[in-house]
Amino acid sequence: MKNFDLKITILEIKGSCPVYMIGENFFLRKGYKLQAGNASSVCMHALGSILPFHAALSHGVSPKELGLNKSDNNFAYVQCPDACERTGGGTVIFEIEVLK
Repeated sequence: MKNFDLKITILEIKGSCPVYMIGENFFLRKGYKLQAGNASSVCMHALGSILPFHAALSHGVSPKELGLNKSDNNFAYVQCPDACERTGGGTVIFEIEVLK
């Protein structure tokens, strides 16, 4: 079965994130390789919000079918679990592109 690569881009930050800036990215390659893009590091909380969907997306399940997008394109959207209003931190919206 084909493993599509995933490109994860920081689309939006609500509050203040100590790890990411909008526009930074990283990749999940071949179903198991974490590769830095232009992000200087990867937050473990980010991976926690992405990994539940990683296998399905990398095997071609549509983001719409998973409830991660309203339209029929190759982008999924997830959010990190930081409850920024309560923690003083920030929550990040990730755009996950399935690279076919």
